[in-house]
Amino acid sequence: MSSAKQRRWWHGWTRNLNAKAAALPMIFTTLVVFVGCSLWTVLYSFTKSKLLPKQIFDWPLNIQFPISFFDSSVGYFSWVGFAYEWDWKGFGAIIVSKNFVGLAQYERLLDASRNGRWAESVENIVTYGVFSLVFSFTVGFILAALIDQKVRFENAFRTIFLYPFALSFVVTGVVWQWMLSPSGIQDAINQFGAWSNIGFLESLPFKLMASGDTVVFALLIAGLWQGTGFTMVLMLAGLRGIDGEIWKAARVDGIPAWKTYIFVVIPMMRGVFITTLVIAASGIVRLYDLVVVLTNGGPGFGSEVPAKYVFDYMFARSNLGQALSASTMMLITVVIILIPWMYLEYGRRKRT
Repeated sequence: MSSAKQRRWWHGWTRNLNAKAAALPMIFTTLVVFVGCSLWTVLYSFTKSKLLPKQIFDWPLNIQFPISFFDSSVGYFSWVGFAYEWDWKGFGAIIVSKNFVGLAQYERLLDASRNGRWAESVENIVTYGVFSLVFSFTVGFILAALIDQKVRFENAFRTIFLYPFALSFVVTGVVWQWMLSPSGIQDAINQFGAWSNIGFLESLPFKLMASGDTVVFALLIAGLWQGTGFTMVLMLAGLRGIDGEIWKAARVDGIPAWKTYIFVVIPMMRGVFITTLVIAASGIVRLYDLVVVLTNGGPGFGSEVPAKYVFDYMFARSNLGQALSASTMMLITVVIILIPWMYLEYGRRKRT
């Protein structure tokens, strides 16, 4: 390498050194926590392990941590370096051990005759996801289009629609559990029917959580109440990015507003729609706390979801291999969602 190339290389590495140093903890966290734990999850999914590993080092473990002391003669801290020495027993020992079972955990997971619980959890999350995406995108865009008309009290409306998103799923689950219980909305409807002498309202059943066929719609009501406002805010941000001259030209040409939205505005908001889809779909895949608080997966497995399946097999049933195989399937689903988005976003920038 020539001296000029060496200088350019060195200048590139030392440029914005403070920012790069500040990013080191995040880079380390990403590599160890996200990448490392993901690899560990995939690796252990090929085993029949029941519990977390008890020992991954050979003892005695000899580690000397950094030691600092204050030297009174010179008035500053002196640092002693650190050294460590251990015998790593981790990933290689797992593969050659008797716990390795290949794809047996995945065969058990995907065999509906042996494992109907996973099949039902996938069916529930697909149903929840499809209805949730269609409803939240439709209603969110309509609300954003209405607020974009410079209505009065716009800030108040935005706050009202977005406020449920500030609540945790635990709070949302507790509130909607009370509202959807027999003493909640159903009791109010029946009492209103008795007071107004409307016979069918007096005996109208509203027992979404009592049946495994309808309990997923109880989850939908609670989830959409919380998440639609966030979709509305993202759509509103995209609408505010549309050049006002487009609307003026559409009015001059006599194009109706609804045609302008469908044929001009929505295609221009493709990036916003893709980003919103990725965020919403990733949240749907890892849906857990709302289910636990609202229905706890019941009745039966009527509202079981993959994240709860993983948690139950890992901690309640002590079947680590089965739990991590299900977790790996969830990871693959998220990757399938992210790859098209990354290709559309970064691939398009590279081509332009």
